[in-house]
Amino acid sequence: MKQDPLINKSVILKKISYYTFGVLCVSIGLYPIIYFVIDRKFGLLASKTDTLLSDVLWNFGFYGHIVFGGLALLIGWLQFSRKIRLKNLKIHKNIGKVYVVSVLISGTCGLYIASHATGGLISKVGFGSLAIVWLTTTFLGYRFVLEGKIIRHQYFMIYSYAACFSAVTLRIWLPILSASFGDFIPAYRIVAWLCWIPNLIVAYLIIQYLKKRNLSL
Repeated sequence: MKQDPLINKSVILKKISYYTFGVLCVSIGLYPIIYFVIDRKFGLLASKTDTLLSDVLWNFGFYGHIVFGGLALLIGWLQFSRKIRLKNLKIHKNIGKVYVVSVLISGTCGLYIASHATGGLISKVGFGSLAIVWLTTTFLGYRFVLEGKIIRHQYFMIYSYAACFSAVTLRIWLPILSASFGDFIPAYRIVAWLCWIPNLIVAYLIIQYLKKRNLSL
């Protein structure tokens, strides 16, 4: 029986999109390694004062955030693979547990270091709100799976990973905005919100698509 070329094309596009998504997640998930092998005055740390960089509590918060946030980003995208869930549900569950613990640590640390965000109140509230959204959606997603409400679990984990993916979108938007404004500070204030709100909108649209077609991941 001859296969519909449009269906084949759709399958190929989905695979390309999924693996492109995976490459971005893995690349930025491994990004925190850079902070351990080169000078600390790199990237976002270049905007921090020497006093803050020497603060022990802030350092615990910063490294806790980037290490466990990187881990969450690195493994979280695998949870959207239907193949993994169908072949070995135990792997899916174990990855999920590591993801939830990583979010708990990274999100809590992120909420703390947001209070020291460069750019003042706008940046602090933006990144603080992101941390709260990430923690809340992850908690709800975990609670629903414990209650056996799998569809709700999937929806909230889509939101959770959309918040997690802000680590990727921040690094896409920040250089663009910095070049546009010619200044890091206003770009950073905008990216404190732009790196995650559009992600949640996309997550909402994906969920509405699944609902209308009565589909699950």
